[in-house]
Formats: sequence, structure tokens, C-alpha cells
Amino acid sequence: MDQKKITVVIVGMGFGKEFIPIYQAHPNIKAVGICTRNENTLSELKNKFNLDEDLCFTNFDDVTKRDDVDAIHIVTPVPEHARMTIASLNANKHTACTIPMAMTVEDCTAIVEAKRKANKVYMMMETALYTREFLYGLKLAETGKLGRIQFVRGSHIQDMSMEGWGEYWKGFPPMLNGTHAISPLLRINNTKAESVVCHGSGKLSEDLASRYNSPFAVETATFKLKNSDVVAEATRSLFDVVRQYRESYDVYGDKMSFEWEQLQDESHVIFDGGENAHRIDVPDTDELLIDEIKNFTKREKIDDPNHVSFLQGAGHGGSHPHLVQEFVAAIVEGRNSAVDADVAANYTCAGICAHESAMNGGKRVSIPDFEL
Repeated sequence: MDQKKITVVIVGMGFGKEFIPIYQAHPNIKAVGICTRNENTLSELKNKFNLDEDLCFTNFDDVTKRDDVDAIHIVTPVPEHARMTIASLNANKHTACTIPMAMTVEDCTAIVEAKRKANKVYMMMETALYTREFLYGLKLAETGKLGRIQFVRGSHIQDMSMEGWGEYWKGFPPMLNGTHAISPLLRINNTKAESVVCHGSGKLSEDLASRYNSPFAVETATFKLKNSDVVAEATRSLFDVVRQYRESYDVYGDKMSFEWEQLQDESHVIFDGGENAHRIDVPDTDELLIDEIKNFTKREKIDDPNHVSFLQGAGHGGSHPHLVQEFVAAIVEGRNSAVDADVAANYTCAGICAHESAMNGGKRVSIPDFEL
């Protein structure tokens, strides 16, 4: 293994704090710092994880000015993503950011350009691409067991009226942050989205609808994929729809198909011909990780099981150590990450353009083609 050591600062201590021990255990990490505006949280985590006080910040701008910080991992509220990502890249820092990349096509474009100029690693930390369930399906696709993929479907249905979500989430248009439902569909087909037709369904309460001038309780999109005859369908809802949390993908091939479980811990289903159907429990993905961080795929390693992200999402499917491993490996090996700026921009803008389509009565909208 390359002996290069890097210093990383994690910004945002909601579920961002879950990454502290993973980075600390990684052999290529020299030091881990944190940034949060809450001084009590800062003090608590500094003591809990024995962090260097000199790498504990309450002001993000102070992080970007530090020459001894190699990388910044942003886990802050969605409206902050673009500003912080651009500032980090402009400060010549390797930059990771939770989803979505940004809230507008213009900001996605600006991040792609900032990454190009900085020539640093950028990675959108899309948990949906590293869950044990998705990695299982991806292996089926890459080994040919699915055969020719004929159709893919994704959904992300979540009740964000629960306590613990920031005020800005109220009335948030469903597809404006659609990457959890969209990215697995594009990745398993190894392509990008070219255009979208999206329809809104139902009606939000007046208070929720007025916040973003977006009336729909549900948005459902169909995407035309680049260099593919497959159509991808994605559905998302956040408010005024009653259902258990579901962040899923289904993939249908001419040899085998995979469907996500209907209820949490009910088991997924494989179809392999005729009326054959087999319930399966997908295996853990620890064998894909370096020894030092293998155990972080386990649910029991979640430090804060009461955080809404984990309460509803079952710990993001063991994805966190995979995200850390890929981000650090890209830095150490001097290469682009698996979810580089151009890929992240396409995944993010697919959702942004889907919402635009829904607001225009299902008009087809072209999705920008970002190239680095």
C-alpha cells in the first residue's frame, strides 16, 4: 500500500460524525479534524475521539485557509453544498461532499469547472452506490448473470415530517434531490442520463407547497440513457405520503432480475426463470474493504442509531467505509474518484431537470452533458 498520509477535516457533525472513526482507522490518514458551529458538539467529539484541538474548527472558512489540511469532507445541509465545495476546490483541497452536488444546474457547472482548475480529487459521497444491496446487483450485472438489462426502476420514499430534519427540508421538491433513486439506475447501466420526462402527482398541504412553489407530493420520472435502449424510472416523495422508508432499486434482465424488498428486513427477491422466485439476504461487503475498516459495514458500528438518517435508512447499507476507501484511494493513487464531478453533476442534474419537467407538465428536458 502507498504510504502517503493525508489530513482530512469533516465539516458538519450530524451524521458526519460517523465518518470520524473510519478515517482514523484508515492507514493513509495522518490526522482527522472536524468543523461544526456548535461548540458543545465540538468539545464533546474532540474528547470522545481524542482529536487534535488545532484541527477542531467552528468556522468553515478557517479550514480552507490551512495549508496542513489536504482534504475536506462536507456533510452539511444541502443549501451549503455548492458554496463550500467551490471554496474547498478553490483552496486546492481534495473535496468530498454528501449528496446532492448542488441545487441548480449552474452550481453543478461551476463545481465541474472548479474541479477542472484545481486538478484535485472530487467525490460526491453517494451512499446508494455503495450499499450492500447495490453492490450485490452490480456484481450480477458485471458478471453477466442478469443477461441483457431491459429495465431499471428506483424509488426513494421518506417521511421528512419526522423530527430532526432542518427547516429547509419542509416542502423540498421531491426530485430536486433525487440522486438516491437515480444514481443506481445509471451506474448499473454504466451510463449517464440524456433527457427526462417527469410528472408530479398528488398535492402537498398549502404551507409545504408555498415554500418552494412546488405543489407535488410525488414526482415520477423516466430517463433516456446515453448509448442505451434501456429506460430508467425513478419515483420520489418526502411529505404527505404514508409509507415505510424505502430507498430502492429494481433491475430486470433477460436471464435474471432483482427486486428490492417491500418491507425492511423482509428479504429481497431474485427471479431466475419462469415463475421461479427466491428470497435472498444479500451478503455483507466487508471483503471489498481494506482490513482496517472492514468492520464499519456492520450496523452495530453506527455510533448514533437515533439520528434520523440511520433510523429511516438502516445505516446507509454499510456504505460509509466504502466511500472513505474510494475517496482516500483516489487521492493516494493520483486518480479521479468513482463519482467524479462530471458523473456527480449528471446524477444531480438528472433530478433537477426532472423537477423542471414536472413543473412544466411533463415536458421533455435535456440533461447537460458534463465532460472533464
